[in-house]
Order: sequence, then C-alpha cells, then structure tokens
Amino acid sequence: MELRTLRYFVAVAEELHFGRAAARLHMSQPPLSRAIRQLETDLGAVLFHRSPAGVALTPAGTVLLQEARALLDRAERARVRVAAATGATTLTVGLLGDSADPDVRRLADDYRRQHPNVDVRIRETGLADPTCGLHAGLVDVALTRAPFDESGLAVRALRADPVGVLLRADDPLAGRAALRLADLADRGWFTFPEGTDPLWQSYWNGGIPREGPVVRAVQECRQAVLWNGTVGLTLLAHDPGAGLAVVPLVDMEPSRAVVAWAAGDTNPLVRSFAALAVAAYRGGASRRHTGTGG
Repeated sequence: MELRTLRYFVAVAEELHFGRAAARLHMSQPPLSRAIRQLETDLGAVLFHRSPAGVALTPAGTVLLQEARALLDRAERARVRVAAATGATTLTVGLLGDSADPDVRRLADDYRRQHPNVDVRIRETGLADPTCGLHAGLVDVALTRAPFDESGLAVRALRADPVGVLLRADDPLAGRAALRLADLADRGWFTFPEGTDPLWQSYWNGGIPREGPVVRAVQECRQAVLWNGTVGLTLLAHDPGAGLAVVPLVDMEPSRAVVAWAAGDTNPLVRSFAALAVAAYRGGASRRHTGTGG
C-alpha cells in the first residue's frame, strides 16, 4: 500500500463522496475511483458500499480508516523530523476548519509575499485533535479553534464566530428563528472519539456529555445529521449543504479562531506567521465591518 493511495482512501472515507474527495485532492474522479478499486483488489476486501444513495464504509473500510490515519500520521512525523535534521527552510502549518475562509487566503498571500522562499506545507487535521498536531510535534504552527489544552503552547486570538445548530432541513426545529441548548436536551448529538481534548469536547457538546455517532471530520458531522437525524454545533456562517439547515444558538459563546505554536519556539518563521495571522484576520474584520469584504 502506497501512502498516496492511503491518502486517497482517507479522503473518500471522510467525505463519503468520490466527487468531493477528488476536489479535495485536486484531481479528477476517474483516477481516484481506479485507485480505490485497485486498493480493494490488493487488500482482497470491499472498502465502500456504493449505491445511488451515496457511499458508506464497510466494516473492513472502517478498520482500514483507523489504520490509515495512524500510518499517515507516522509518515508525517518522520518527514517533519528529517526536515528538521537537515535544516530545510520549511514551515508546517496545521489547519483545522475552512481552508476557503477569506482570512486564511489573505494570510497565505501575505506570508508568501513576506517569505517567498519558504516551503509552506499544510497538514489538514480532523476534529479529534484541535491542536492540529502541535502537542505531537507534527506541525510548527496551527490555525485552529479554542478551547483546548494550551499547556506548553502560545495562543493568540484571531476572530470570534457565532455558532448555530446543525439540523436536517426537515427537522421540526429547523424552521425556528433561534434555539437554546435546552431545546436540544433530548436529542442525540454527534460526538468525538475517545481521548479527544476534554475542553474541546465540552464546548462543542454544549457543556454536558452527549451520546450519538462518533465523528472525526466536518463532513462526517454533516453525514451524521443527514443519516441519523442527530444534531450538533457548527459555525453559523458555514453552508450546511443540501438537506441540512443551521439555526442560530443564542446561549453559546462564539467559537474563537486562534493561531497557536509551541511556547518555547524561537523560529522567526513561526513568529512571523503568527504576527501576519493576527494582521490578516484583523484586516478581514475591518473589511466585513465596512462592507468591502469579498
């Protein structure tokens, strides 16, 4: 099994849609489908149930997803350590959330202008690790969301975003103008894997333990709601997608976008990234306030 093929498999498993996975991987769908078919042949196991209703993991696919994520994490750790040993001019950025966010795009442009010779490598992470690999030493700096265990980390606030409830579009609550946590007390919620940061879990579960399907990626959250009728929290500004709706939640603190890095890291590339992130997000807020944002 090649690491590239495992990355293809993880993308399909997280998106549960070959078209979206291909777009995420910046490739066309036919070679992606062929790669997954070849992987199934090599393993002698069907990894996905394919039907007109969509794509779902088989039991074998669920096992491989766990193993593939672990293997890819180990490979990334090795790459980071080798790069550090050679003194290569690289910066590894952990990214949790919406990479299409205008403020993220603005930061990328600003950083590239300031450091045109730096090789910036992006590590997209799932919802189970809000530090994006910082505590594990897999990234140099992270664009993520609080709250999480900040021990040993330096954290700077970037932006606060209102939160809403993610529901099926045909849910009786979807037509409400706003909701409170008490309105969701008897509902199943999507939850995070065992071992996920407790502060992070508590925030996204509305402050109390919940029961429901376990999710590791944003797309899995949406699929859990769509298929199971569960609920959960999401950013109010996010487009939920077909069949889903987002209703404002009035008694939740906004979600804080932050930039974080190891507190003792004196790498000037990291410090520059943090400073440019604060400026880029502040500039985005100014544009939104004056109505000139794009």
